[in-house]
Amino acid sequence: MLIKRADDIKSSEITPEHLYFNRREFIRAASVAGIGLASVLAFPEPSPADDRWPRGKKGPYDTDEEVNTLKEITTYNNFYEFGVDKGDPSQNSGSFQPKPWSVRIEGYVKKPITYNLEDLLKSSRLEDRIYRMRCVEGWSMVIPWRGFPLADLVKKVEPTSKAKYVTFETVYRPDQMPGQKERTLRWPYVEGLRLDEALNPLTLLVTGVYGKDLPNQNGAPFRLVVPWKYGFKGLKSIVRSSFTDKEPMTTWMLAGPDEYGFYSNVNPEVDHPRWSQKTERRIGEFFKRKTLPFNGYGDLVASMYAGMDLRKYF
Repeated sequence: MLIKRADDIKSSEITPEHLYFNRREFIRAASVAGIGLASVLAFPEPSPADDRWPRGKKGPYDTDEEVNTLKEITTYNNFYEFGVDKGDPSQNSGSFQPKPWSVRIEGYVKKPITYNLEDLLKSSRLEDRIYRMRCVEGWSMVIPWRGFPLADLVKKVEPTSKAKYVTFETVYRPDQMPGQKERTLRWPYVEGLRLDEALNPLTLLVTGVYGKDLPNQNGAPFRLVVPWKYGFKGLKSIVRSSFTDKEPMTTWMLAGPDEYGFYSNVNPEVDHPRWSQKTERRIGEFFKRKTLPFNGYGDLVASMYAGMDLRKYF
């Protein structure tokens, strides 16, 4: 078996199966399997302790689980606007320009507005803080996001009684986002939430990771994070949001209506037609783990779906 040093590995070669082993767990597995200790120790050392950040005061919704490294978070991504392979976003997003940036909010709101993102964050009293959250797409990570609850922004624009859903739209720049030149999906990317989901305190608008501004490959400069749903609900590089009275047709629903439903709640009991969703692989670990209903956030979100058939409304 060929073993590379960490500094020899290209980001395009990084896969959860072969390069993201948790050292202690792998040694334990090696003992069981009879693998020689010398071959185990040839794997790269974990990142330095100061790469496991932050260590500050625990927030009310933070997980106690260890966060993934900055390298893991920024080199293994789904962002089809830059390509379909996990290493494509970090390799193909260098020419993307996230500043200046504006976001339009419209629809059934009393105060429709176009925000300059920099001015919004400076003057609106929206407080950035760190949220250590689990995110899952079949593979999973724990990420220290920097951002604020979407609810804080929703309240500022004052939805009317007709507003039942919120839609989001990503920027369309095929000259800077090479994946948009392909017909992989219908562009621009569109996602949506029910209004009560948007107002849940776990739903975040994110501006940074690891205490820094979002890198291009992670959705710069402004993205959505909904940690109890599968990751494709987390729209990146947002330029428009609209409050509507009807459930929106989202990009992945158009691409595969039998595979990707509007709700997309993490549910180990509902398999994707092409794979099981009962387990996930945490980046940085060798063994798979059981997928938790609502990604472990059930106490905070399950009541929103009381009485719903979550197999039908998947």
